[in-house]
Formats: sequence, C-alpha cells, structure tokens
Amino acid sequence: MRAAVYDRYGGVDRLRLADIPTPTPGRGQVLVQVLATSVNLSDWEVLHGSPAYSRIGGLFRPARRVLGSDIAGVVTAVGPGVTRWRVGDEVYGDNLALKGGFAEFAVAPEGALARKPAGLTFEEASTIPQSGAIAAQAVDRARPGERMLLNGAGGGVGVFAIPLAVARGIHVTAVDNAGKRDFLRGLGADEVIDYRAADFTRQGPFDLIVDLVARRSVFAYRRALAPGGRAVVVGGTTRTLLRMLTLGTLVGLLTGTRLGVMAVREGPAHFAPVAEAIAAGAVAVEIDRVFPLAQVAEALAFHGEGRALGKVVVRVAG
Repeated sequence: MRAAVYDRYGGVDRLRLADIPTPTPGRGQVLVQVLATSVNLSDWEVLHGSPAYSRIGGLFRPARRVLGSDIAGVVTAVGPGVTRWRVGDEVYGDNLALKGGFAEFAVAPEGALARKPAGLTFEEASTIPQSGAIAAQAVDRARPGERMLLNGAGGGVGVFAIPLAVARGIHVTAVDNAGKRDFLRGLGADEVIDYRAADFTRQGPFDLIVDLVARRSVFAYRRALAPGGRAVVVGGTTRTLLRMLTLGTLVGLLTGTRLGVMAVREGPAHFAPVAEAIAAGAVAVEIDRVFPLAQVAEALAFHGEGRALGKVVVRVAG
C-alpha cells in the first residue's frame, strides 16, 4: 500500500511517499481502507518530536512511521474477537494510539471507531474525532452567560468549540492572528484578539480560559481570570504543562481559582455527539483545504504553520 512515512524526527522534509506492507488486524482490531484523514496539531508535534511529550514511546526515533490519527473509511477486514464491525461498514474515529491514517489502509481498535453518519462525507467525518472531542469537553467547562476565552481558536478545535459555546449562550473571545479575524467572527465569536498585537492575559476578566497552544506563565493566566475562574491548557510547551500541573494547582488553591491541564477523554462517546450536531445542522464543518496523499507534507505545513482557517484534510482515496 502507499503511505507517507518518516523515520526520524524533524520537518516536513522527513516525509516521503513509499510502498509498505498492508497491516493485518490483530485481536480486537479492524483494518480500515482510509478514504480521508484530517490533520491535527498532534501530527505536527509528533513529526517534529517536540514538545518532549510527543516522543512518548519513541525517544530517539518515531514509534510509528505513519502519522494521521483521525481517519474515515470502510472496514475491509476484522481481527479475532471483533463483534462491533463487519466488512463494508463505514466508520470514522481517532486512532491516536496506532495512527497510520496517512496511508491507504490503517489498523484500529474496534472501540476507537464510530459508524459514519450517512449525512456526512468521509472528508467531513474525518475532521471530527480529535478536534470535536476536545471542543466539546472544553465547552462543557463553561456555563451559559459566562465569558470564555479560546487561544488558538482559528484551528480545528475552534471551528467546533465556538459555535457549540455560542449555542449555549456563552460569550466567546477568540485569540489567533489578525488574518483569521473575519473567519472567527463568522463562526460566532463575540470578540477576536490578535495575539501579535495584544496580550490576552491582560484582557478580561474571563470565567474560563482554554489554551490550545499554551506558552504563558501560571500568573499570567491567573490575572486574566474572574473570581472563581478556571484556566486549562490542552497543548503547548512541556514547561507550561508541568507548571500548570504543579504551581498552577497551588496558585489556584490560594486564590480561589482553578488552573490545570485538561485531560482529554477519547473515544466515540466524546466525539459522536459533535457529529450528531453537525448532521442536524447545528454546527458546520469548516474545511479549509483538501490535499491528496502525495502532498501530506504540504498539508502538514499548511496546518502546522498556522495558515489554515479550520480543518485540513488529506483525501487518501475515493
């Protein structure tokens, strides 16, 4: 099968298209013919091996040669013990543990997948699992009438989080570069901050801060919070994550706020409701650009360099 592979951490120049053996599903696994895969920040991080936590399982060399965790396609084989899926089922899911989406076939645990809604294309379905789960869990931390700030809002998570929050009566402040201002307004953001022109931690106060690209100090987050406010980071530097887990907990106890790291729960139970909202017309899928499998490097660069307005998809087949 054709796949975009890499053998050493680094930039997109490490990626190359190659013919590799088609994997065989083991117990509890299925083989999926991948029709579409969306790009996530995690792909960019694991490609580069930075931050340090992206090297878990492969300190010096990548643990998996093929990136791509959000997959959508058709089941072509099932391993021993699989009861949930049959050959021909149309599925989608976040295959974060095994990856392999930037290839014509990928092996995934049966529990990582959900049935693709009939009203969604494979490309649309591939955008949902990881970003949708993060967005839904972030929005669940806010209550109607509260002020929520989302840093890194112009990427894949923001396209789901902003409309979900607005629908619940949450006031949303979106932070990204100025080129995404109109796009974020179109998603429903009440206010937009250009991070290059203003420090969002000196704005507010906010009841909830969700930082997808965290690089700020614990005290910076704290000063932007309203009394009893919460600040959580989802991605960012290893130093920031560690400080939020340690110093953030202490500062929160002393000031009556909560600062920490959001442990994202994976699986269909957490992303399927977002797909249902999309199928019902309550949320729209925002796909900026679709690349062929031969241009995985270009797709990763377009997303990782912050140029995308929403999701970037790799069309593998079909």
